[in-house]
Amino acid sequence: GYHEHAAKTIFVSPSQRNDEEAVVDRGGYRSMLKTNFEKEELEGHRTLYIGVHVPIGKKSHRRHRHHGHRHRRRSRELDSGVDNGRESPTYYTPSQRVQFLLGTEDDDEEHIPHDLFTELDEICLKDGEDAEWRETARWLKFEEDVEDGGERWSKPYVATLSLHSLFELRSCILTGIVLLDMRASSVEEVADMVLDQQETVGPLGDEVRRKVRESLLKQHHHQNQKKLANRIPIVRSFADKKQSEPQSMDKNGQVIPPQTSLPIPNDGKAEVSRENSAVDFSKIDLHFMKKIPPGAEASNVLVGEAEFLDKPVVAFVRLSPAVMLNGLAEVPIVTRFLFILLGPLGKGPQYHEIGRSIATLMTDEVFHDVAYKAKDRNDLIAGIDEFLDQVTVLPPGEWDPSIRIEPPKNVPSQEKRKIAAQTGTDLGDEEEHEGHGGPELQRTGRLFGGLLLDIKRKAPHYLSDYTDGLSLQCLASFLFLYCACMSPVITFGGLLGEATEGRISAIESLFGASMTGIAYSLFAGQPLTILGSTGPVLVFEKILYKFCKEYGLSYLSLRTCIGLWTAFLCLLLVATDASSLVCYITRFTEEAFASLICIIFIYEALEKLIHLGEHYPINMNNNLDKLTRYSCSCVEPPDPSNATLRYWEQNNITASEIYWEALEVKDCIKRRGEFVGTACGPHGPYIPDVLFWSVVLFFSTVFMSAFLKEFKFSRYFPTKVRQAVISDFAVFITIFTMVLVDYVLGVPSPKLKVPSVFKPTRDDRGWLISPLGGNPWWTTLVTVIPALLCTILIFMDQQITAVIINRKEHKLKKGCGYHLDLFVVGLMLGVCSIMGLPWFVAATVLSISHVNSLKLESECSAPGEQPKFLGIREQRFTGLMIFLLMGCSVFMTSVLKYIPMPVLYGVFLYMGASSLRGIQFFDRLKLFGMPAKHQPDFIYLRYVPLRKVHLFTIIQLSCLVMLWVIKTSNYAIVFPMMVLALVFIRKLMDCFFTKREMSWLDDLMPESKKKKLNDAEEEIIGFNVPNPHWFEWCQRFLSCILLNDSTT
Repeated sequence: GYHEHAAKTIFVSPSQRNDEEAVVDRGGYRSMLKTNFEKEELEGHRTLYIGVHVPIGKKSHRRHRHHGHRHRRRSRELDSGVDNGRESPTYYTPSQRVQFLLGTEDDDEEHIPHDLFTELDEICLKDGEDAEWRETARWLKFEEDVEDGGERWSKPYVATLSLHSLFELRSCILTGIVLLDMRASSVEEVADMVLDQQETVGPLGDEVRRKVRESLLKQHHHQNQKKLANRIPIVRSFADKKQSEPQSMDKNGQVIPPQTSLPIPNDGKAEVSRENSAVDFSKIDLHFMKKIPPGAEASNVLVGEAEFLDKPVVAFVRLSPAVMLNGLAEVPIVTRFLFILLGPLGKGPQYHEIGRSIATLMTDEVFHDVAYKAKDRNDLIAGIDEFLDQVTVLPPGEWDPSIRIEPPKNVPSQEKRKIAAQTGTDLGDEEEHEGHGGPELQRTGRLFGGLLLDIKRKAPHYLSDYTDGLSLQCLASFLFLYCACMSPVITFGGLLGEATEGRISAIESLFGASMTGIAYSLFAGQPLTILGSTGPVLVFEKILYKFCKEYGLSYLSLRTCIGLWTAFLCLLLVATDASSLVCYITRFTEEAFASLICIIFIYEALEKLIHLGEHYPINMNNNLDKLTRYSCSCVEPPDPSNATLRYWEQNNITASEIYWEALEVKDCIKRRGEFVGTACGPHGPYIPDVLFWSVVLFFSTVFMSAFLKEFKFSRYFPTKVRQAVISDFAVFITIFTMVLVDYVLGVPSPKLKVPSVFKPTRDDRGWLISPLGGNPWWTTLVTVIPALLCTILIFMDQQITAVIINRKEHKLKKGCGYHLDLFVVGLMLGVCSIMGLPWFVAATVLSISHVNSLKLESECSAPGEQPKFLGIREQRFTGLMIFLLMGCSVFMTSVLKYIPMPVLYGVFLYMGASSLRGIQFFDRLKLFGMPAKHQPDFIYLRYVPLRKVHLFTIIQLSCLVMLWVIKTSNYAIVFPMMVLALVFIRKLMDCFFTKREMSWLDDLMPESKKKKLNDAEEEIIGFNVPNPHWFEWCQRFLSCILLNDSTT
């Protein structure tokens, strides 16, 4: 009898519900007198859906916005059993019913799901004892319990439920009172309506009814009330200001605005409206309140045992509109749901587990939406059954239920539970759009068409690019990158000065970087890119200067001609939409290029640290007993060389008149003296402590930066302190600390040297250079040949870095601008050439560090939930301030001279190492020598044989080694050509790998999205396509046609 009754009630048509007052569902109610959750009922639940028919036709109902009536019409057709003139089945599986329900659109806002805060309150009522509702647990995402001592909350943990309690909860919903869209403004009204409904199905008696009502109205004691002593009365509106006021429905289904709500009879009951609720904040945990998302609503679970009851009173209530019920919830938000369970004494633990079950269900993404959209009891039952379909049961003998499971770092999305798999879902298209071949890189066929589209795309966001930069995170990023950019610019200028005999040196490098960086930050399409100097440019400058010196040509004039030709060719590439070729740069090329630049940063940081030993030598053969005899003095060279004699003659130095032993080290070196003594090295006296102190500063900077950056994941200090102060300002705090320690100890470590005067390094040149100068006229034409090589260099460096910055996993929302970026770089390259300044292009490591320092994470995360990555703070403020302050550095030498160079070298090592994160190449490199059972679950290992993965990695490693050899050799000028060659090498790899293998190994899709598509594809192949091999063959065949690949 029970099975037939249950089967009869679960599939009642939603159109048959009673819309009088609240929606009262009586379909599954039966008397619970002297019986509580019988064993037969639970067995009935287990066998309820066996043999259910699958609906004919479409298996799912896709969500269409603004067409909610169409779904309702479809629902009525299905419920009536007629579909286009033929009979259609009226049965659903739980998941299909849930998917159909969640696919509908509601005209009113009351059924739009909100975030939920769920609170579990318990009570034990005995005669002669006063009792109150006490908060025992709460849920925002994960469960938190009041510990047995009652003084503190537990750590958030994943709720583990017994299967028995879930079936008992199902019985409660099936046989208890279900009131949907109840209109009430106070707890008293809720209690009266629940008890009125109880009278229609199972009278309690006047005395019991009175006691139950008094029980429901008892005071609620919350855990946080013990900690708060100060009482601060504050009046606050708890309706979400950004949303319009909710609408309620009268008996006839007419919409009633809030200001014209039906009057409530004044029968002595407390009247609390949603609009004028006053809250005492002395009883509110304001810290916890900050973790609740805006617009969230409350779900209150009230369970307990009463001596005067001989049968349970169960009710599930959904209020419409949600109202503020003072004192009911721990936090001052409106209440949407109530679950009430009062039963006889002796089953308190059982009721507690049922309360935990409904609270955990309300935090489930799918059931949460079902609870908002449910039309009747059957929808709620289907939601529970769908939840039961997804749960995992742990054997009691292999698991300790008392163990609290830590919240996972990443929780898989539940979207596939909400939407039925569609036959023929085009995963290929979705996969294709996950690359960087979006509309930004499509050829327009018009001159400067891509540039104009970039400007139109970026113009609406231009103002927000500055307003979005007003944050502490941007300040931290700016201070960090200013220090990181200063040293390479000055070092590059110094090296260039040595190579060109001072024609272009540190001051020119500083001025050029500042001017180019400011222009790029103001007008570029992707201002997150940081400009810098590159090694191949330095090699090109050396070769060009040597050529000019041999043939008697003016170096600066010839360089100006080459620069103007390069600028013209860059503008020509912009005009012809040549940046669309970037779509051929795949992960294979990106990772090889990015890995090389990161490794070079690490290598050069260590190399510069080691080279300090040449300038600050140490005595490796110390004898502690002879320390008092060590000395080093300056003497006149006994046999001066011809070069020394000429130097003395040119500077009017008379060696015999100099008191050599009294000279300091600098003066001795300046006058070409010699150092003699047991404490002298090959280049001067041994300098104690400096090299060792430099090593200490170097590694302290690296480790302290990494430690402070990861400090946001620690358990110390509040979240805002950990993230907004310590983690965001990690590098700046490290630099400041190291500078302070170095200053206090007083060890003469090498310091940053910044030009103190704003003028050209040489007096024989100005700020404007003539393109012809003293060179023959034909040099203006011949220079187009080296300009072609420079154009390739600029184009490849700029666009590969731009591709890395514009990756899909960075979740950029304002679009990119490849054409506009190249236009600004080309234009400024011409300006720098005319002014005799170095050329600057996108710097890969600095740009990656810039992006990493601006990552946005969700501020309002539930206890135990990991902050979600939201994207990057896209703005122009940081880049603009970095290069603006760099230009003012000439006037800040009094401060900058205290920064030790080893500290900046440590920052370079940290940036290079941190930029290697997320590069798939290094993940695959770790697989060598790792047994298969210990290998991580990388998605590509599921579909690509391990030998093919190793082959792919070996080819990429070989290319990386080739690039390294060329980059560090005298032929570094051809480095851009070799980077371009990687694109062709990647094309040749199609001969050794199938298209499917390459799609898993070489693309831009993040791991998490790959797994989502993988799961979706498996579902389609397994359930909707008769022959999976046929599906795969068709997919590959279509890909070949679309790609026009003749080799396949």
